[in-house]
Amino acid sequence: MQYRKFGKTDLLVSEVGFGAWAIGGGAMIGSTAIGWGETDDTVSLKAIHTAIERGVNFFDTADIYGLGHSEELLGKTIGKNKKMIIATKVGNVARDEKFTADYSKQYIIGACEQSLKRLQRETIDYYQLHTARVEHLLRGECIEAMQQLQQQGKVRYWGLSLNTFEPSAEAEYLGEYGFGNGFQLVLNILNQKALPLVKKVSLKGYGVIARMPLQFGLLTGKFDKGVLFTDNDHRKNRLVPAVVGAAGKALQPVWSLCSKYNCTKTQLALSYVLSYPEVSTVIPGIRTSSQAVLNTSGLFRLDPGDRKMIEDLGKKELAKVMKLIQQQG
Repeated sequence: MQYRKFGKTDLLVSEVGFGAWAIGGGAMIGSTAIGWGETDDTVSLKAIHTAIERGVNFFDTADIYGLGHSEELLGKTIGKNKKMIIATKVGNVARDEKFTADYSKQYIIGACEQSLKRLQRETIDYYQLHTARVEHLLRGECIEAMQQLQQQGKVRYWGLSLNTFEPSAEAEYLGEYGFGNGFQLVLNILNQKALPLVKKVSLKGYGVIARMPLQFGLLTGKFDKGVLFTDNDHRKNRLVPAVVGAAGKALQPVWSLCSKYNCTKTQLALSYVLSYPEVSTVIPGIRTSSQAVLNTSGLFRLDPGDRKMIEDLGKKELAKVMKLIQQQG
């Protein structure tokens, strides 16, 4: 495992981190699935330990994942281990059986205390506003809350987990005033919208977390148009047959590189994201020990010419697939 500095902070994070959304389980808010289907805690705990054995030291979660269950599992396993870096998020809320958001100062302060209890820690290494928009930032309360928590020692560093499809406005706002220490954003072979932003915020000293490197499993190559998801798996309404089919066709030139590098599609997808030195860490979702091994094995240096080919496709055929994905929500 290789490690990279997280912006201007003193955090040295594993290139591959542990995305802990999936281990939260098949949680629902009313009729809305916010998880990845049913999970087995015994399997999840083993996955965490395997990741540590593989050199992973960065774990990313959120208080909404499994309605707190993901944080609880991390608390049980690495809460007391100060060598492990935990990032969590605040702002997305389950209220009256509805999915909503709350970026008020009062809510954030209280939610932080609850996250600390679940994580079994006195300090959160990296605390993130969970997809807050410019309108929330302009009100100032969420920024005041994060700064206060940092001053009190409840949070070491803080930042913003950006919107999936249009991430730039919020980053521009925080960057203009020098607020926060990092950004989490979507970056993968299919979704390259954040590339200009990655380079820009890195120059300003922000750490960069790249999420969804496998686009909900679509970039592992294991799905076909007949794939079925359970009702409590958010992918049921996202990875519909039209999306899977279009992606398979558009990605054929990319997958031809697997022969050149003698790699799997997963390894190519992760190596592509890590080919950008501005990325501090990439956080594939990990549910099992085998996934922990697969996501930390066989990574390689991508030839600049091959990366450019992927970028060129990202402006054309792959962009069309992303438009289709965006329509699914």
